[in-house]
Amino acid sequence: MTTVGLTIESPPGFVLREEAHKAAYENGFRIALGVHEGWLGFRSTTARGDIWIARAEGEGSWLLSITHAGIAAEFELPAIKGIASPGFAIYAFASLQQLYQTLERVYKLGVSLPDAPLESFKKATAHLPRATEIERLTIQRVGQSLFRDALVEYWDGRCPLTGITDTALLRASHIVPWAECETDELRLDVHNGLLLSALWDAAFDCGLISFADNGTVLRSPNLSDTAAEALHLNIVPQLAPLTDQHRQNLQRHRARQGFL
Repeated sequence: MTTVGLTIESPPGFVLREEAHKAAYENGFRIALGVHEGWLGFRSTTARGDIWIARAEGEGSWLLSITHAGIAAEFELPAIKGIASPGFAIYAFASLQQLYQTLERVYKLGVSLPDAPLESFKKATAHLPRATEIERLTIQRVGQSLFRDALVEYWDGRCPLTGITDTALLRASHIVPWAECETDELRLDVHNGLLLSALWDAAFDCGLISFADNGTVLRSPNLSDTAAEALHLNIVPQLAPLTDQHRQNLQRHRARQGFL
């Protein structure tokens, strides 16, 4: 964190209000919460966590304060302190474009991070029967659909290894398989999932590849040279971004598939 001596523009002027409202609205935060000590607050009906936008006097930096600690933990952006705000963490941006880009990411994390998918799952299945195997499979399909939607948001609709964005070619890969998860919290946790292109998903699911804690691809001796060439193992980037929760689940995957 960096301590800065910034002063908030207060009360926020007309231009600040208009630009902040537009930035929030276009990124899914469409409920205005009013003004608090120079900060303009906004909320989404679908994403967890409020956002607060302000501007620094003099230099004109745009400031963003977020209230969701889990979202803040996902960012590699340096937070600033020394400014009072209604939120958990504050970030500064030199341009509106940078603010827009971050707000887009904040929204996607807000609809994908625990326990948003879990809450959606509970609501969708609260009245569904669970007595028979068919009924339990129906509930599982509901959960897997919600899990996929959350992963698409979390991974920005892109396979992090290939860059593929074609939805039909992307798979929601559980790191710890659904059947082996001890709780619904783990089953619906985006940190227990990867959004991979179909070939990578198949290789990961059957243990022909895994990932080290730093995201490096690990190759099983059972993976053929032909398959390794098709996967472009010699040029594939490291899997990123990874959180500590991802790493914990990947440790289980490596142990299960014999990489330890």
